[in-house]
Amino acid sequence: MRRRTALAAAATAVAALIAGCGGGGGDGGAAPGEPVTLKFLSLAWQKESISANKQLVDEWNTANPDIQVEYVQGSWDNVNDQLVTSFEAGDPPDVIHDDSPALAGFASRGYLLDLSGRLPAELKNDIPQAAWDTVTFDDGRGGTGVYGVPFLQESQVVIANKKLLDAAKVRIPTPADPWTWDEFAEISKKLTKDGTYGVAWPMKSPVNKVLNLALNFGGTFFSNEGGKTTVKVGPQEREVLQRIHDQLYRDKTADPSALGMGTADPLPGFYAGKYALLPAGVYLRQQVVEQAPDGFEWITLPPLKGTTSEQGATSQTLSVPADGRHPDEAVKFISFFLNGPNQAKLARGDWLLPTSRAAAGDPSMTTEENGWDVATASAGNLVVAPYLKVNGFDEWKSKVATPTLQEYFADKISLDDAARRLVEEGDKVLERYAR
Repeated sequence: MRRRTALAAAATAVAALIAGCGGGGGDGGAAPGEPVTLKFLSLAWQKESISANKQLVDEWNTANPDIQVEYVQGSWDNVNDQLVTSFEAGDPPDVIHDDSPALAGFASRGYLLDLSGRLPAELKNDIPQAAWDTVTFDDGRGGTGVYGVPFLQESQVVIANKKLLDAAKVRIPTPADPWTWDEFAEISKKLTKDGTYGVAWPMKSPVNKVLNLALNFGGTFFSNEGGKTTVKVGPQEREVLQRIHDQLYRDKTADPSALGMGTADPLPGFYAGKYALLPAGVYLRQQVVEQAPDGFEWITLPPLKGTTSEQGATSQTLSVPADGRHPDEAVKFISFFLNGPNQAKLARGDWLLPTSRAAAGDPSMTTEENGWDVATASAGNLVVAPYLKVNGFDEWKSKVATPTLQEYFADKISLDDAARRLVEEGDKVLERYAR
């Protein structure tokens, strides 16, 4: 799931929350008859998303005078470091918004409550097992547990300039009949002309994009044998790497100048007709809706297909601290907050995909307007990202994979060299995390 950058002031709010909870503060000693107050740390950052979050908190507070929820605006910036401080001080927020990659470390250190057996059947059964897999981790004692409720996910789709597709007379794919990677390559060639590149691949942060798309060909990048995890870059992992590189330097259908861009940076060029296709997360549709010039026609295309259309997924989550004052009340609030209708509201606010089956069937999630029908259908391709289960992944990503992939896509090293570095240097990193 992407890391978002919000206002720096929001990070200050998290620090203030942590400081304010210390020293036996809060409502831990609430007198009989007084309402319980839960602090809900939310990392919502888009205007629509914050509004949806606050609306649901208000609805809860109106209906539950004995359990009041205090909304605390947080930020994705440094939130996990700040949470560690609050966990170690023994005063974390009662309800914690985060993402599944962060939960593994928190769970192994005993910071989070195992929600197994605590959630109502209606909520548990409404969310598919593939989503629960993203929040199921080693408990640090030889077992596993469920350390959050997954509620929003992201898939990679293709956002396209419809006029350019129509002019090139190419087939418009559907969720039932998506483009294969081979078709994508050929169509990119047809679209590359008159100052237009077929595709832009922004690769400022390439690792998660590559690893999630690699599952199209069964590429996992990690292997676990006998309890030991190692990096692997075999034929399956090389497929997406080679295909993107070919578009850049063999077919010349992808613009090399886009490589250093972040996900949204190619949008001005997209609107101007410099790029016909943008592989991107489903959330980027919001910026297209808000920023595209009048008369610009665009369309959301389904995920590409290799041997399958499977993609790796992480989840945004709500968790309860292991030493929280009011775990039962926190679970009740989470169960309300993440029911089907409410997940639909949250997904619309964030332009992401709900995990709830009921939410996915909401008419607002299946309308053709702004590509919601294609985006929602793409959730069926999501499986747990293999790297979620890898101790040391964050260090491998930052110190080994990011610089290596950036050099490879810049054509400074060969695929063989990239594979060797990912494996040899990566295994040294993972070895330090082996138990």
